[in-house]
Amino acid sequence: MNLKRIIRHLCTDRWMVRRALPAHAMQAIEAAIGQAEAGHQGQIRFAVETSLDWEALLKDQTARERAIDVFSQLRVWDTAQNNGVLIYLLFADHDVEIVADRGIDRCVGSQGWETICQDMESAFRHKQFEAGVICGIKAVSGHLARHYPGQGDQGNELPDRPVHL
Repeated sequence: MNLKRIIRHLCTDRWMVRRALPAHAMQAIEAAIGQAEAGHQGQIRFAVETSLDWEALLKDQTARERAIDVFSQLRVWDTAQNNGVLIYLLFADHDVEIVADRGIDRCVGSQGWETICQDMESAFRHKQFEAGVICGIKAVSGHLARHYPGQGDQGNELPDRPVHL
């Protein structure tokens, strides 16, 4: 159990996320997802979670473990071509995780996703949250366009709207 992490999560409030990612930023992120998906057949979701609850903190749940839970809850795995990708931000930790369905994950691999996460986290350290998320979306989209080219003609299987948990 990491006491410093617990305190950070308890002191992080939803208004902090809304200040870092205000309504206009969330709209820009939604538009970026829609624009990105128009160039390939993949699906992208973005979710930001303010902090973990007590139970998760006491179990020392990692951002990765939580991202996998969110991937399932948002049904990102439920795409026809197994090419859904979740970009998850645990705001209290400024930790980004990318969870990808087996089709696209097989093509990109953990190191490819980790590079995108590190770039996003670097932008966040400079308080560039909107720009960091949009750059991450573009990087994920680049992989999807390479491995699932096309005009997204199978329809929008997942909502483009960001989720604030």
